[in-house]
Amino acid sequence: MNNAVNNGVWSGTWVAERLGVELVGDDELTGLLGLALRRNPKRAHLLVSNVLGKHVPQSPSVVYGHGLALGRRVRALLGAEEAAAAVVLGYAETATGLGHSVADGLGSAPYLHSTRRPVAGVDPAGGFQESHSHATSHLLLPEDPALLAGDGPLVLVDDEFSTGNTVLNTIRDLHARHPRRRYVVVALVDMRSAADTGRLAEFANEVGARVDLVAAASGTVRLPEGVLEKGRELVARHERAAALPAQRARRGAVRVELRWPREVPDGGRHGFTAAHRDRLERALPGMAARIAESLPAGARRVLVLGFEELMYAPLRLARELERAVGAEVRYSTTTRSPVLAVDDPGYAIRTRVVFPAHDDPADGPGERYAYNVAGGGFDAVVAVVDSAADSPALHAADGLLAQLAAHTPHVLLAVVPSYVPGAPAPHTGPAPHASERPPMLSEPLRGPAFSSYAPEEVGWLLRDLSEVTLEAPTEEREEAIQSGGAHYAESLPVEYQPSERYQRLFHTALDSSAARIAQAVGVVTETVLAERSPRPVLVSLARAGTPVGVLMRRWAAFRHGLDLPHYAVSIVRGRGIDANALRWLADRHDPADVVFVDGWTGKGAITRELADALEEFERREGVTGFGPEIAVLADPGSCVRTYGTREDFLIPSACLNSTVSGLISRTVLRADLVGPHDFHGAKFYRELADADVSTAFLDAVSARFAEVADGVGTAVKELLAADRTPTWEGWAAVERISEEYGIHDVNLVKPGVGETTRVLLRRVPWKILARAGAGADLDHVRLLAEQRGVPVEEVGELPYTCVGLIHPKYTRGATGADGRAVAL
Repeated sequence: MNNAVNNGVWSGTWVAERLGVELVGDDELTGLLGLALRRNPKRAHLLVSNVLGKHVPQSPSVVYGHGLALGRRVRALLGAEEAAAAVVLGYAETATGLGHSVADGLGSAPYLHSTRRPVAGVDPAGGFQESHSHATSHLLLPEDPALLAGDGPLVLVDDEFSTGNTVLNTIRDLHARHPRRRYVVVALVDMRSAADTGRLAEFANEVGARVDLVAAASGTVRLPEGVLEKGRELVARHERAAALPAQRARRGAVRVELRWPREVPDGGRHGFTAAHRDRLERALPGMAARIAESLPAGARRVLVLGFEELMYAPLRLARELERAVGAEVRYSTTTRSPVLAVDDPGYAIRTRVVFPAHDDPADGPGERYAYNVAGGGFDAVVAVVDSAADSPALHAADGLLAQLAAHTPHVLLAVVPSYVPGAPAPHTGPAPHASERPPMLSEPLRGPAFSSYAPEEVGWLLRDLSEVTLEAPTEEREEAIQSGGAHYAESLPVEYQPSERYQRLFHTALDSSAARIAQAVGVVTETVLAERSPRPVLVSLARAGTPVGVLMRRWAAFRHGLDLPHYAVSIVRGRGIDANALRWLADRHDPADVVFVDGWTGKGAITRELADALEEFERREGVTGFGPEIAVLADPGSCVRTYGTREDFLIPSACLNSTVSGLISRTVLRADLVGPHDFHGAKFYRELADADVSTAFLDAVSARFAEVADGVGTAVKELLAADRTPTWEGWAAVERISEEYGIHDVNLVKPGVGETTRVLLRRVPWKILARAGAGADLDHVRLLAEQRGVPVEEVGELPYTCVGLIHPKYTRGATGADGRAVAL
């Protein structure tokens, strides 16, 4: 369906037969062009290029090759000396990639393209009108105004040369400012009438400059009388039938971290120099390799889909990907242009995907389109956008990514940082250009590059510190905290390696509690959907909250067909939540939709920490809307209103550390590793892959969703009608235990099964208090206590199933409320 000739049928046949339109000229024309109809009061027909990479998916080598060939012809026409002084100007939106390719073929020529996107702080160096387009105003926004001020040849590139009005408008505007002796017009096809050909020659004489034309093919379109009215009637008759039925997206998009090269613009909107070209060429193989690594196994047909004016970057990525993989790679671009779709082999636009604009366009919201993508048989689509377009609208239920997911099994998203002249480069990160939404922060890390979770399950708003040695034996770590006043978040405990006996306990506990956990997951998710937001943005507190966030996301998909965004962020006692992560979230989502997720409450310290941190963030940043209440799976301390249960039972994910949390460490915050514009850090323990049960835990719980669904519905109704005001009874119990056992610091009392397990895995515990008759929920606690020589004391009156105690007398540096050592 993506060729100008389909099974011997020219893709302009349908229009030609119904409107009497004739395409006459060079033999190559019908191979280069098809015909379609569009909703445009100025011109009913549309010449659809088969080699431009806009409306028709095409091999990127073919698309790029046509531009290079035209550029080489221009270089031969000008000669070496004039070619070295030339500047290339391409037209938005359809010819931005073609013009850039022509500049590549010309050699070292700088490149600029017109744009319809105003950029704050950048004054236009010119502008002009496009006569037959649906969107006519063009701006010229070079970073260096001298780019258009020279006297060397100016090469103007458009996809087609029809009336010549656009070129005349451009030359007239620029020649009045900076006269030149020579202009070269370049197009894939020259479709002027004889009268229009004469107009160009007359104009050249008028301004006293030479104007040459280079085109791959030439011809003309013969239009019968009344064709505009006939075209309108055909469009009206077929438009409703052309609409694609609504389909549910199969899965969310996988984000690919390109690591776009430093100080290389995303395209020619503000100018692109030979130095930029050299840096990009060196970086392309690595970026294509990262895309290739993210493609699904066995993908045979892949589309790289550019975004409106952003044509060159996705084209070059697609061409490099085509070289790197065995799959058939195709390239096309979304567009503003409304075109009728007719599923007929004799028509150039077979299908149309419609979605809202997602880059906050200056002319207001409106529809955007992707043609010939639906029904194209693509195993994966790689959507490439700039960071200004990586907006909530892109990720919305009716946005581009969701629409693509309805027509292909796999959608990948690659974001190129939007270049803004004069904007400072960020502190660190793979994409160091400032965005048009400054300041630029790194995109979330995702599996399999970071964590063993599937990439769509969670995006980690963290800095990868996997290559840094941060672990120390527990006793040494406690001593360092005490003697140096170090914060607990500045180092990591050595990851616990479970024995075979302990692993058997984990799997036994999982088998027996999977349904109970599934019930709690369903209850807390339904409560969030009912009370917080119909489309919440789940933000789990790494790392204990992350498995719960993934399960909540799975429940929402299972029960409601929702594809909820889920991110993991760091919160550190005494330091608060990662403010850069909050900035990133506020830039891309409505803070009112954000729901913070954790595994369980102990005494409620993190609940209070989050509330204080958000209050400080709002005061300092002026960003409002983030809700301080955490949604948890289990709330035995009665610290929150949104929970799945208030029972203190064994959640198997508490039994292990990284091996049940995507192989991610606890988070780290240390000034020499985490800069002011970085997210907090963490490590990915790839070496523990053989012991990883992260996915097994998730799958075991998810498998029980169907059997608990009815019970969840009943429980949610009862819960929503109940008084769930937090009583903080857990905090009161902790204060009492602290005094009774002579500890005198509530931060050394760790209540609940989850917190007690953490004490045994990470700290130097003193003793464990176990509620009498607690049973199998404490089998793993008893085993860990036995292995570490820690006494377990049974207590009759205990609001929690168990409590772990740490005492400075027996540990050389337990930590207090601010995360630092407690002074005796």
